[in-house]
Amino acid sequence: MSRPVPWIPAVLYGAVLLGGVYYAAIGPGPGARTAAFVGLLGALIALDGWGRGRDRWRWRGRRIAPGAVLVLRVLLLCAVTAVDVSGLSRVLFVLVPFLAFFAYGSAAAVGLGAGCVAALAGAFTLWVPHWQVRAEYISDLLMFALGVVLAVAMAAVAVREQQARARLEGTLAQVAQLSAARERNRLAREIHDSLGHHLTAIGVQLEMAEAFAPLDPAASARAVSHARWSANRALDEVRASVRTLGPESEAEPVVLSRALADLVHHLDGGSRRITLETSGVERRPLLVLYRAAQEGLTNACRHSGATEIGVDVVYDERGARLRVADNGTGFDPAEEGFGLAGLRERVRLAEGTVAVDTSADGTVLTVGVPW
Repeated sequence: MSRPVPWIPAVLYGAVLLGGVYYAAIGPGPGARTAAFVGLLGALIALDGWGRGRDRWRWRGRRIAPGAVLVLRVLLLCAVTAVDVSGLSRVLFVLVPFLAFFAYGSAAAVGLGAGCVAALAGAFTLWVPHWQVRAEYISDLLMFALGVVLAVAMAAVAVREQQARARLEGTLAQVAQLSAARERNRLAREIHDSLGHHLTAIGVQLEMAEAFAPLDPAASARAVSHARWSANRALDEVRASVRTLGPESEAEPVVLSRALADLVHHLDGGSRRITLETSGVERRPLLVLYRAAQEGLTNACRHSGATEIGVDVVYDERGARLRVADNGTGFDPAEEGFGLAGLRERVRLAEGTVAVDTSADGTVLTVGVPW
């Protein structure tokens, strides 16, 4: 249910109260009718104040039907009109269709408005002989009818405005939820792509260090050093993500080729051979390709059992293309995990393309992004 505009009844009550008191002061003088007039108007004002800010009218914890409140308001209006010596209180009846619009809708408001106009015409017929030929009463009836029309129109505008505001608030709430979900997904991708890769690298290097410890202490020490580098790199990337919580471009490596060379250098060795080749001129950092290389290398080292992994990056006039190929056992495309799904979303946002070709002879991941 829509809420009435609170200032419109207050303005009408105030204007009628001042006009009625002023008329009594310059006319017959204040008396019992004036006191009753002021008291009944005060009751109307209290009635509106009682219901203001509530979705439902309540008395002693029980809900009061809006229809009962409307009937009470009409009875008070009739009483005010009966004791008003100025006749100004008739204008308050425009509040009946106005307030009914918010409680019952347009049809009820139009019906009650027509009923108020008909009631005024009936009152003139009962108490004013030959009012139909008296210009002042015809004018009063027409002005009252015009006031009813304007009141219903104002109520319709207020209801539409409230509905539009409610829709806007709902839309803003949905936008906030979607933004929060998008940020959570972005952080999840960052954690999986960066931290997951470095944990895999640490595991690989520690396994290598353990295997070479009795045979080649120097190679074992290098593997431990590479594992330590991966741990420090993981901490740096997590701190950067938590610190910025901003666009991905803020966390992009300064030079993609250099960042990829570090990745390959700290994973290469032991029974696994990883090579990196680049061609062309890098125009700007591309975090999406860096994360794609991390995903490809992580999958190749963790799952495929590959002994040969090749990383190729080609820059041309249109953009950059990354290719990670291994000679592992491949995987079932139907069981594509979170990492590749997150990579596809990341590349989609960069308006790029992803292709995964896997078989028992190995896997080839190809990612292209435009400049």
